[in-house]
Amino acid sequence: MHEVELKVKIRRMLAEKDGILLAHYYQRPEVQEIADFVGDSLALSIQAARTKAKIIVFAGVHFMAESAAILSPEKTVVLPRIDAGCPLADMATSEDLERARLEYPDAVFVAYVNSTAAVKAKSDICCTSANILKVVSSLEDVRKVVILPDGNLARYCARFFPEKNIIPWPGYCPVHKRLRVEDVIKVRKMYPRAVFAAHPECDSEVLDLADFIGSTAGIISFAGETEKREIIVGTECGIFTELRKRYPEKVFISPLEDFICPEMKYTTLWDVYRALNEVSPVISISEEIAEKARWALDRMLSVR
Repeated sequence: MHEVELKVKIRRMLAEKDGILLAHYYQRPEVQEIADFVGDSLALSIQAARTKAKIIVFAGVHFMAESAAILSPEKTVVLPRIDAGCPLADMATSEDLERARLEYPDAVFVAYVNSTAAVKAKSDICCTSANILKVVSSLEDVRKVVILPDGNLARYCARFFPEKNIIPWPGYCPVHKRLRVEDVIKVRKMYPRAVFAAHPECDSEVLDLADFIGSTAGIISFAGETEKREIIVGTECGIFTELRKRYPEKVFISPLEDFICPEMKYTTLWDVYRALNEVSPVISISEEIAEKARWALDRMLSVR
């Protein structure tokens, strides 16, 4: 089946089955093109909670589909590639969190949305890279905060709260971890007029070189606001689809030749088609875990 025909069939089935296709900015371009909504983790979480569709097809990775299922328990959430996981999310288990609570009994535990449902269920509040500062700011009387599982996100957040003891988890995103200072210096020499926008999952030394630090949605907004025509983008290259669509007059440069998250690229149009046709694989979470995780996610979504 030709790609164009496949896209038409997917859109037709979505209409017939009262479904919605959500896609992360890191997904393949052809998947983003036919999605009802493309966004970062925060925007996708909000969309999942608000949608009236009966079926949510989530083009992303496992923890994202879990969040959608938690926030929309009355909906059927389908993950086209059940093997699309997240190495970062796997760096914190519920057992790890239980041990950490014994070590830091007076701390508030903030779970990055890039975590499993079981970890969210044992956390006090969730966050995304887009709202981490607002979330921590909302913890007004709290002095000790453990942010997991991304240590770089925690260290970035600590820059803004010297009055708090922010404890970073020993986890990291393998994709953003690959970006080194020398990579940024090299590409800046090639594009001396460019600005550098980085994701907070990058190492602190890399963030020190950035003109802007933010989530994928934040980087996209920055690209539209800056007067610079050339922008070095310090995150997964899937974001280029949205950047080029919104700002065709600008030049976007990757500091790495293969700045790719393999798991985010697992999902193809064929996977979306099969998942929608069979309404499978369905993401199922026990009510006990879902209820506790929903509380942490709802608390995050209530932060303004």
